[in-house]
Amino acid sequence: MHILLVEDDLLLGDGLRAGLRQLGFQVDWVRDGQAAENELRTQPYAAAVLDLGLPLKDGIDVLTAIRRAGVSVPVLVLTARDAVPDRIKGLDIGADDYVIKPVDLHELAARLRALVRRAHGQPQECLAAQDVILDPAAHSVLQKGENVILSTREFDLLHAFMLNVDRVLSREQLEQHLYSWGQEVESNAIEVHIHNLRRKLGNALIHTVRGVGYILLRESQKP
Repeated sequence: MHILLVEDDLLLGDGLRAGLRQLGFQVDWVRDGQAAENELRTQPYAAAVLDLGLPLKDGIDVLTAIRRAGVSVPVLVLTARDAVPDRIKGLDIGADDYVIKPVDLHELAARLRALVRRAHGQPQECLAAQDVILDPAAHSVLQKGENVILSTREFDLLHAFMLNVDRVLSREQLEQHLYSWGQEVESNAIEVHIHNLRRKLGNALIHTVRGVGYILLRESQKP
């Protein structure tokens, strides 16, 4: 899951980025409001963690601007501003969640997963399609009740498909889900990961839509 972290405190930002990466997130980190707005306007992040007291542009102004521009990315405001009027304002202008610092890292991860699920119309914690169940919190995959061992990239790729079940995803969209800044992407990386998923889970799960991308079907049938 590829998210944007917006935090100007270097120590806190570095800790959050490292911790969220350990919990399975791909994290890009910016330190000012203008960079945050530029990223959110141009890149399809799954979610964003947004501080409010930022240099160059305040987080409230960033949130206002992206919502006016039609950017629908789920935004979790993480701030020291704990006054009730601040919370109300943040939620009213488009924040999807509002959390006061300090926050437990595992709670933050859980809130992000919930935001992303809701944004994709997936109300349940575990995602299911055909005979496969994926648990993002436990980082586990079951097929017909049996545990399936996946690499980190394979799990992330399957997660992307199951969040977007019955939707065609392009290779570029899948790369954006799997990789953050500075990570080298081999030209055939997506194809290799899909080949491995098919080998482990069977060919009926993920189908190729020629010239467009790939699709995971909720029910076993040809697209």
